[in-house]
Amino acid sequence: MAEITAKLVKELRDKTGVGMMDAKKALVAVDGEIEKAIDYLRENGLAKAAKKADRIAAEGLTSIYVDGDTAAVIEVNAETDFVAKNDKFQTLVATVGELIAKEKPADLDAALVLDVNGTPLKEVIAEATATIGEKIELRRFEVVTKEDTQAFGAYLHMGGRIAALSVLDGTDDEAMAKDVSMHIAAINPKYVSRDQVSADEIEHEKKVLTEQALNEGKPAEIVEKMIVGRLNKFLAEISLNDQPFVKNPDQTVAQYVATKGAKVASFVRFEVGEGIEKRVDNFVEEVMSQVKK
Repeated sequence: MAEITAKLVKELRDKTGVGMMDAKKALVAVDGEIEKAIDYLRENGLAKAAKKADRIAAEGLTSIYVDGDTAAVIEVNAETDFVAKNDKFQTLVATVGELIAKEKPADLDAALVLDVNGTPLKEVIAEATATIGEKIELRRFEVVTKEDTQAFGAYLHMGGRIAALSVLDGTDDEAMAKDVSMHIAAINPKYVSRDQVSADEIEHEKKVLTEQALNEGKPAEIVEKMIVGRLNKFLAEISLNDQPFVKNPDQTVAQYVATKGAKVASFVRFEVGEGIEKRVDNFVEEVMSQVKK
């Protein structure tokens, strides 16, 4: 019988995406031959994860798990929005959120080797891919901590399509913090305050606004004054503190939280699939390609 080395197991895992025990079992069954082991895994439905490795996972769920003074905001992706309704997928997302909040990994690589009942998270996700039948991946996460004088506001929109977590200073009012998070989910600010906007971004916007004004035929001598007003409007639109509060547009978000002597310290907003280029399938072409086979 051939010796089943760690190197051999790793090679099979790299080619198929299965867990260590499944890889070793397959190699033992076929006396250490890689190609036969791949066939063995395919025949037993264990190599599904590998066949989906090149697919685009731009759907899925975001989630927030709060553990005392620590919170984790995560995004777990799948290929279609149908999987978000899958109980196994939802359980996986909940498990990942709790694990990251409790363990506080430094980055994605560190998260994927976290232990889940004796199995690395990466393998748990690979097994879920095989079971559910879609490519699944932990795309990103952010761990947020707060002080005793701060409040978390956690809000999930559309069952997890958007996750928003805010941290308020100077209050323990979680309801107010959640209101702020609802605003963040709806309006999608880029910064808490205009003070956080970089000089480069301001300069870039100033150049764009200047060109716009000149192209409108405005006299050069009044363009500079116009730019000041337009730039101020731009900064107000992207800064949370300056935005009209969604529940009461007569006051800004900063004014709303100030009614309880609070201010916004930070926020995190994840939207499923943002920034991922989604593949658009042509249904007719797909059907025709199947007919021709």
